[in-house]
Amino acid sequence: MPAVTADDLLALPRIAEPAATPRERPVRSVTTAPSGFEGEGFPVRRAFAGVDLADLDPFVHLDQMGEVEYAPGEPKGTPWHPHRGFETVTYMIDGTFEHEDSHGGGGVITNGDTQWMTAGAGILHIEKPPEALVVSGGLFHGFQLWVNLPARDKFLAPRYQDLRGGDVKLLTSSDGGALVRLIAGEIDGRRGPGATHTPITMIHATVHAGARLRLPWRPSFNALAYVLNGLGTFGAERRPARIGQLVLYGAGDAITLTADERQESRSPNLDVLILGGEPIREPVVWYGPFVMNSREELVQAFEDFRAGRLETIPVH
Repeated sequence: MPAVTADDLLALPRIAEPAATPRERPVRSVTTAPSGFEGEGFPVRRAFAGVDLADLDPFVHLDQMGEVEYAPGEPKGTPWHPHRGFETVTYMIDGTFEHEDSHGGGGVITNGDTQWMTAGAGILHIEKPPEALVVSGGLFHGFQLWVNLPARDKFLAPRYQDLRGGDVKLLTSSDGGALVRLIAGEIDGRRGPGATHTPITMIHATVHAGARLRLPWRPSFNALAYVLNGLGTFGAERRPARIGQLVLYGAGDAITLTADERQESRSPNLDVLILGGEPIREPVVWYGPFVMNSREELVQAFEDFRAGRLETIPVH
């Protein structure tokens, strides 16, 4: 799992241990993501399946894409499709993905890069592997996260952010046992490069076998940890979780996760996507590619799409 790494973790800025008497967040639930297919048929794990939207708020959807080793001719993407009312965040760990949208945004993301698209009032986009990867095959692994927008921002003009892996803020735990990639939000006074309308924190952490990661966490945020690889325990109660499982934390101002001493041979470390955000606490009416506040807005989104009012596919 390359993403972005560091040769010497001890040379990175260290995240200070939370206060001596923090309100440690307990683990409320551990759920297993079912497998499915997206777009033209690439495999995904539906990370948020079975979790109440109120507990996910402001997040609405998370797909782990792969991990899959494609044979030549097998790599797949998505056709052109619309979005309105939220932001998509695509983070590539292994492999390469191309993005193009009807607002002029787009580019190629590879190991450790992130594409952040604010759909806002409406946009069309396409995601696909480059032709060279289709021909050669290869490893493909990443995820796509949907971040809701509050009602006041649902009809913002679309925006595109291209975050290179080198832009990510690299930190380490207080004992140097974990690599913390801060993609968006703030931890211990350091900020990630992602600019968000809805206040969130997004981290990809690699925790070495036997090491513990304790993070200060904003009390008003929710807290989620999705296991990308490896085995670990979560919370002060050391609740076990493994690859493909989502940990939902309760209230508090610090979160803890620990990598098992013994890991699988193919995954020597615990890799976790850690998410938190300020709940919007508004009605969510979601169907297909649109996330709105009312059924009337949802119907209008579909009507606007059919009428061609959500921009047009670029002509090359």
